[in-house]
Amino acid sequence: MDGWYVDDRCTNCDAARQFAPGLIGEVDGKSELLRMPRDEAETRQLHAAAFACATRAIHPASGQAVSRALDPFPMALDDDGGDVLICGHNSTHTAAANSYLLLRPSGTRMMIDTPRWSRELAERYAAPGPVTDVLLTHRDHAAHGRRYADHFGARLWIHEGDLDAAPDADRVIRGLDPVGIGEGVAAHPLPGHTRGSVLYLADDRYCFSGDSFYWSRTTDDLEIAESVTWYSVEELARSLADAAGRLRFEWVLPGHGGRRRLPAGEMAARLRALAERTRLLRPRPVDFTAVRW
Repeated sequence: MDGWYVDDRCTNCDAARQFAPGLIGEVDGKSELLRMPRDEAETRQLHAAAFACATRAIHPASGQAVSRALDPFPMALDDDGGDVLICGHNSTHTAAANSYLLLRPSGTRMMIDTPRWSRELAERYAAPGPVTDVLLTHRDHAAHGRRYADHFGARLWIHEGDLDAAPDADRVIRGLDPVGIGEGVAAHPLPGHTRGSVLYLADDRYCFSGDSFYWSRTTDDLEIAESVTWYSVEELARSLADAAGRLRFEWVLPGHGGRRRLPAGEMAARLRALAERTRLLRPRPVDFTAVRW
């Protein structure tokens, strides 16, 4: 343990590999350090991975603590800054899902899914401006929604299909029609991964896809988590076919899996192709080890 390492609490959620590509890789179904950092920038990548990791499985050399001063979250989505921040601090109670802060022109923010709960983190996320809404993409990511919404004085949203996971939600999305949330943001029900899965689209640019689809670094394309579809892969295929004909966005921002930006036209073409591939699938047993990150 004379350098950075990943301990045996790793659950192969992929979050760390998103923040430290080339430094952390998948080896035998777990994350593993591929090499030590060579400069300050790479050391910062490992700190981001450590503060994102839900199980806190990433460490510097044995006996050293991860420097809290190098916690980068909330972190800008890309070098241009933009309107989205990644929350980090993923939670074991939300299957280690990523969560996001969406900045609005008025100076307010919306939180899409949630990081682990702590009052310190909640105050950090809301420090630059009030958080008006907590938008849950589906039941798997609902664990901390009420606590964050109450702390912010925000509205908690979920679809009726997953309402039993957040029965005290302030706003319930019903049916299959898009629902306006506010300031260029709309909820698009997309049943399949779960009965109540929802996409949130902002400004025809950002698609917060929950666990409905993600960018796979393995295939270099949009993919669904076919082996972790709780409700119905056939329903997901129908949902994607409908979505592919009407949604426009540049960024796919999932709960699990890679994030990617493409021109809206190319992203639309890839979504149509994903819908076609999904149409050919049939139900299969749940297998977390089969996801192509």
